[in-house]
Amino acid sequence: VHVTTETTINVRDPFADFFWGYRAPSQQRQQQGAGSGVIISADGYIVTNNHVVDGADKIMVHLNDRRNFEARVVGRDPSTDIAVLKVEGTDLATLSYGNSDEVRVGEWVLAVGNPMNLTSTVTAGIVSAKARNINLLQYDPSRDVFPIESFIQTDAAVNPGNSGGALVNAQGELVGINTAIASNTGQYTGYSFAVPVNIVK
Repeated sequence: VHVTTETTINVRDPFADFFWGYRAPSQQRQQQGAGSGVIISADGYIVTNNHVVDGADKIMVHLNDRRNFEARVVGRDPSTDIAVLKVEGTDLATLSYGNSDEVRVGEWVLAVGNPMNLTSTVTAGIVSAKARNINLLQYDPSRDVFPIESFIQTDAAVNPGNSGGALVNAQGELVGINTAIASNTGQYTGYSFAVPVNIVK
């Protein structure tokens, strides 16, 4: 599924600050965000990345059949960058769990998501490595972050907007949630990383 968010942020006007100091009121602005998700139960539970929905005031889930649902966060785990959403739907198509412990280096996988707002995009690659720690999540007890990283590394093309989307094996089973890329530019340069489904579970 495609996940879109709206977040209200406070913006200060540097010119007002210059003339009136910090007494000048800040202005509120709506910031848009987007990512992907995976329906894991027919009654509307959806897995995505925590960073996709963190701080969002409004979350919408868009299905391939053009149905749209407002979603609420029912669980978050900053330590693994996983979040669970709930929409009020019934008989939704789900993706079955695979076993990420059985994933082998060299096997084919597909990354499914919505990169750069290109809906329902599928890319293919192989598993390049397992149990990667890339120091994506920084230890921060004040934000309840105690990093647990054991990423599946692939060379399937993943870009901004793929976060929270499915990594599936050749049998169509969910083996990971696409989370990050290794890049100096912010765009895909050859390596992407997914949270193994056994951690997601």
